[in-house]
Amino acid sequence: MAEATLIVTATPVDESPHVDWVETRALQERLAVPAVPEAAGSTPMTSCGFPVEGAEIGIVDDEGRRLPERHVGEIVVRASSLFSGYYLRPDLEAKVLRDGWYFTGDMGCLAAGQLYVSGRKDDLIIVGGKNIYPNDLEAVANEVPGVHPGRAVAFGVPDPRLGTDEVVMVCEVSGSAGPEETRRIESELGRRIAQQTEVTLHDVRLIDRRWLIRTGSTGTAWAARRRARR
Repeated sequence: MAEATLIVTATPVDESPHVDWVETRALQERLAVPAVPEAAGSTPMTSCGFPVEGAEIGIVDDEGRRLPERHVGEIVVRASSLFSGYYLRPDLEAKVLRDGWYFTGDMGCLAAGQLYVSGRKDDLIIVGGKNIYPNDLEAVANEVPGVHPGRAVAFGVPDPRLGTDEVVMVCEVSGSAGPEETRRIESELGRRIAQQTEVTLHDVRLIDRRWLIRTGSTGTAWAARRRARR
Protein backbone atom coordinates (compact mmCIF):
# COMPACT_ATOMS: atom_id res chain seq x y z
CA MET A 1 0.00 0.00 0.00
CA ALA A 2 1.14 3.52 -0.78
CA GLU A 3 1.05 4.63 2.86
CA ALA A 4 3.70 2.05 3.72
CA THR A 5 5.76 2.63 0.57
CA LEU A 6 5.09 0.09 -0.82
CA ILE A 7 4.79 -3.45 0.53
CA VAL A 8 3.54 -4.70 3.89
CA THR A 9 3.11 -8.45 3.44
CA ALA A 10 4.26 -10.99 0.89
CA THR A 11 4.17 -14.70 0.09
CA PRO A 12 7.61 -16.33 -0.30
CA VAL A 13 8.59 -16.38 -3.98
CA ASP A 14 8.87 -20.17 -4.07
CA GLU A 15 5.37 -20.71 -2.64
CA SER A 16 1.80 -20.18 -3.86
CA PRO A 17 -0.54 -18.00 -1.78
CA HIS A 18 -2.39 -20.10 0.78
CA VAL A 19 -6.17 -20.32 0.46
CA ASP A 20 -8.01 -20.64 3.78
CA TRP A 21 -11.62 -21.86 3.63
CA VAL A 22 -13.77 -20.51 6.46
CA GLU A 23 -17.39 -20.76 7.56
CA THR A 24 -19.42 -17.99 5.92
CA ARG A 25 -21.78 -17.67 8.87
CA ALA A 26 -18.90 -17.37 11.36
CA LEU A 27 -17.22 -14.77 9.15
CA GLN A 28 -20.35 -12.65 9.50
CA GLU A 29 -19.75 -12.80 13.26
CA ARG A 30 -16.13 -11.67 12.72
CA LEU A 31 -14.60 -15.11 13.22
CA ALA A 32 -12.55 -17.01 10.64
CA VAL A 33 -13.49 -20.59 11.55
CA PRO A 34 -11.81 -23.23 9.33
CA ALA A 35 -14.20 -25.11 7.04
CA VAL A 36 -14.07 -27.96 4.53
CA PRO A 37 -12.86 -26.55 1.18
CA GLU A 38 -15.65 -25.86 -1.33
CA ALA A 39 -18.30 -27.15 1.09
CA ALA A 40 -21.70 -25.50 1.27
CA GLY A 41 -21.59 -22.50 3.59
CA SER A 42 -17.84 -22.00 3.22
CA THR A 43 -15.89 -19.06 1.80
CA PRO A 44 -12.31 -18.99 0.46
CA MET A 45 -9.88 -16.37 1.75
CA THR A 46 -6.57 -15.94 -0.05
CA SER A 47 -3.53 -15.09 2.03
CA CYS A 48 -1.65 -11.85 1.47
CA GLY A 49 1.43 -13.50 3.00
CA PHE A 50 3.62 -12.71 5.98
CA PRO A 51 4.75 -9.27 7.15
CA VAL A 52 7.96 -8.20 5.39
CA GLU A 53 11.05 -7.12 7.29
CA GLY A 54 10.43 -3.83 9.06
CA ALA A 55 6.64 -4.17 9.05
CA GLU A 56 4.22 -5.18 11.79
CA ILE A 57 0.58 -6.16 11.36
CA GLY A 58 -2.18 -6.09 13.95
CA ILE A 59 -5.92 -6.71 14.02
CA VAL A 60 -8.07 -4.51 16.26
CA ASP A 61 -11.73 -4.24 17.20
CA ASP A 62 -13.90 -1.13 16.90
CA GLU A 63 -12.38 0.25 20.11
CA GLY A 64 -8.82 -0.27 18.90
CA ARG A 65 -8.13 -3.29 21.13
CA ARG A 66 -5.84 -5.98 19.75
CA LEU A 67 -7.57 -9.19 18.66
CA PRO A 68 -6.16 -12.75 18.62
CA GLU A 69 -5.67 -14.88 15.51
CA ARG A 70 -8.73 -15.77 13.44
CA HIS A 71 -10.70 -12.85 14.87
CA VAL A 72 -11.71 -10.39 12.15
CA GLY A 73 -11.18 -6.69 12.73
CA GLU A 74 -9.50 -3.65 11.23
CA ILE A 75 -5.97 -4.18 9.92
CA VAL A 76 -3.39 -1.83 11.45
CA VAL A 77 0.18 -1.41 10.20
CA ARG A 78 3.42 -0.15 11.71
CA ALA A 79 6.47 -0.05 9.44
CA SER A 80 9.87 1.55 9.05
CA SER A 81 8.67 2.94 5.71
CA LEU A 82 5.31 4.21 6.95
CA PHE A 83 4.26 7.65 5.74
CA SER A 84 4.26 10.58 8.19
CA GLY A 85 0.86 11.97 7.20
CA TYR A 86 -1.34 13.36 4.45
CA TYR A 87 -0.27 16.61 2.81
CA LEU A 88 -2.18 19.52 4.36
CA ARG A 89 -4.83 17.13 5.75
CA PRO A 90 -4.34 16.92 9.52
CA ASP A 91 -8.00 15.95 9.81
CA LEU A 92 -7.33 12.72 7.91
CA GLU A 93 -4.14 12.04 9.87
CA ALA A 94 -6.07 12.18 13.14
CA LYS A 95 -8.40 9.48 11.87
CA VAL A 96 -5.83 6.98 10.66
CA LEU A 97 -2.58 7.54 12.59
CA ARG A 98 -2.50 6.56 16.26
CA ASP A 99 0.63 5.95 18.33
CA GLY A 100 2.66 5.08 15.25
CA TRP A 101 0.04 2.68 13.85
CA TYR A 102 -1.79 3.24 10.57
CA PHE A 103 -5.46 2.22 10.64
CA THR A 104 -5.96 0.98 7.10
CA GLY A 105 -9.76 0.79 6.91
CA ASP A 106 -9.36 -2.78 5.63
CA MET A 107 -10.94 -5.69 7.49
CA GLY A 108 -9.22 -9.02 7.92
CA CYS A 109 -7.52 -11.46 10.26
CA LEU A 110 -4.26 -13.22 10.98
CA ALA A 111 -3.92 -17.01 10.85
CA ALA A 112 -0.63 -18.85 11.37
CA GLY A 113 1.12 -15.51 10.95
CA GLN A 114 -0.38 -14.79 7.53
CA LEU A 115 -2.71 -11.90 6.70
CA TYR A 116 -6.15 -12.42 5.16
CA VAL A 117 -8.21 -9.47 3.93
CA SER A 118 -12.00 -9.83 4.04
CA GLY A 119 -13.13 -6.43 2.77
CA ARG A 120 -13.31 -2.70 3.37
CA LYS A 121 -14.65 -1.37 6.66
CA ASP A 122 -16.65 1.35 4.89
CA ASP A 123 -18.31 -1.22 2.62
CA LEU A 124 -19.57 -3.50 5.41
CA ILE A 125 -23.31 -4.14 5.42
CA ILE A 126 -24.61 -4.57 8.98
CA VAL A 127 -27.72 -6.74 9.09
CA GLY A 128 -29.04 -7.63 12.53
CA GLY A 129 -25.56 -7.36 14.00
CA LYS A 130 -23.99 -9.54 11.28
CA ASN A 131 -21.16 -8.23 9.13
CA ILE A 132 -21.93 -8.86 5.47
CA TYR A 133 -19.14 -8.36 2.94
CA PRO A 134 -20.39 -7.11 -0.45
CA ASN A 135 -17.72 -9.05 -2.32
CA ASP A 136 -19.13 -12.34 -0.96
CA LEU A 137 -22.57 -11.54 -2.36
CA GLU A 138 -21.12 -10.30 -5.63
CA ALA A 139 -19.17 -13.55 -6.04
CA VAL A 140 -22.41 -15.51 -5.74
CA ALA A 141 -24.14 -13.25 -8.27
CA ASN A 142 -21.34 -13.80 -10.78
CA GLU A 143 -22.30 -17.50 -10.98
CA VAL A 144 -26.00 -16.90 -11.68
CA PRO A 145 -26.91 -17.58 -15.34
CA GLY A 146 -28.00 -14.36 -16.98
CA VAL A 147 -25.89 -12.08 -14.76
CA HIS A 148 -22.87 -10.66 -16.56
CA PRO A 149 -19.82 -11.89 -14.56
CA GLY A 150 -18.02 -9.13 -12.70
CA ARG A 151 -20.87 -6.68 -13.14
CA ALA A 152 -22.78 -7.09 -9.88
CA VAL A 153 -22.79 -4.73 -6.90
CA ALA A 154 -24.10 -5.28 -3.38
CA PHE A 155 -24.61 -2.52 -0.81
CA GLY A 156 -26.63 -1.68 2.27
CA VAL A 157 -29.37 0.90 2.62
CA PRO A 158 -29.96 2.02 6.23
CA ASP A 159 -33.42 1.37 7.67
CA PRO A 160 -33.78 3.84 10.59
CA ARG A 161 -36.98 2.17 11.71
CA LEU A 162 -35.32 -1.19 12.27
CA GLY A 163 -31.86 0.18 13.06
CA THR A 164 -30.17 -2.08 10.51
CA ASP A 165 -29.24 -2.20 6.83
CA GLU A 166 -31.30 -3.63 4.00
CA VAL A 167 -29.32 -5.50 1.37
CA VAL A 168 -29.70 -4.36 -2.24
CA MET A 169 -28.05 -5.77 -5.35
CA VAL A 170 -27.67 -4.18 -8.77
CA CYS A 171 -26.65 -6.56 -11.56
CA GLU A 172 -26.03 -6.15 -15.26
CA VAL A 173 -27.65 -8.82 -17.42
CA SER A 174 -25.71 -10.62 -20.14
CA GLY A 175 -28.30 -9.95 -22.85
CA SER A 176 -31.78 -8.60 -23.33
CA ALA A 177 -34.02 -10.02 -20.62
CA GLY A 178 -37.79 -9.99 -20.90
CA PRO A 179 -40.16 -10.05 -17.90
CA GLU A 180 -40.05 -13.85 -17.54
CA GLU A 181 -36.24 -14.03 -17.75
CA THR A 182 -35.96 -11.13 -15.31
CA ARG A 183 -38.11 -12.92 -12.76
CA ARG A 184 -36.04 -16.09 -13.19
CA ILE A 185 -32.74 -14.28 -12.62
CA GLU A 186 -34.08 -12.42 -9.59
CA SER A 187 -35.47 -15.63 -8.08
CA GLU A 188 -32.28 -17.61 -8.70
CA LEU A 189 -30.10 -14.82 -7.34
CA GLY A 190 -32.17 -14.52 -4.17
CA ARG A 191 -32.17 -18.31 -3.69
CA ARG A 192 -28.42 -18.67 -4.08
CA ILE A 193 -27.64 -15.69 -1.85
CA ALA A 194 -29.87 -17.07 0.91
CA GLN A 195 -28.49 -20.59 0.55
CA GLN A 196 -24.81 -19.68 0.49
CA THR A 197 -24.65 -16.65 2.79
CA GLU A 198 -27.91 -16.77 4.81
CA VAL A 199 -28.67 -13.23 3.67
CA THR A 200 -32.09 -12.13 2.45
CA LEU A 201 -32.05 -9.55 -0.34
CA HIS A 202 -34.37 -6.61 0.19
CA ASP A 203 -34.28 -5.54 -3.46
CA VAL A 204 -32.71 -6.61 -6.76
CA ARG A 205 -32.31 -4.30 -9.75
CA LEU A 206 -31.35 -5.80 -13.11
CA ILE A 207 -29.95 -3.24 -15.50
CA ASP A 208 -28.49 -3.07 -19.02
CA ARG A 209 -24.85 -3.63 -19.90
CA ARG A 210 -22.32 -0.87 -19.14
CA TRP A 211 -24.58 0.84 -16.61
CA LEU A 212 -22.21 0.17 -13.72
CA ILE A 213 -19.09 2.28 -13.35
CA ARG A 214 -15.86 0.45 -12.58
CA THR A 215 -12.81 2.14 -11.09
CA GLY A 216 -9.50 1.81 -12.86
CA SER A 217 -7.54 0.70 -9.79
CA THR A 218 -9.81 -2.11 -8.58
CA GLY A 219 -11.60 -5.05 -10.11
CA THR A 220 -14.80 -4.23 -8.25
CA ALA A 221 -17.51 -1.72 -8.96
CA TRP A 222 -16.55 0.47 -5.99
CA ALA A 223 -17.83 3.64 -7.65
CA ALA A 224 -21.08 1.94 -8.54
CA ARG A 225 -21.87 1.29 -4.86
CA ARG A 226 -21.75 5.00 -4.17
CA ARG A 227 -23.70 5.83 -7.32
CA ALA A 228 -26.37 3.28 -6.45
CA ARG A 229 -26.66 4.57 -2.86
CA ARG A 230 -27.45 8.03 -4.24
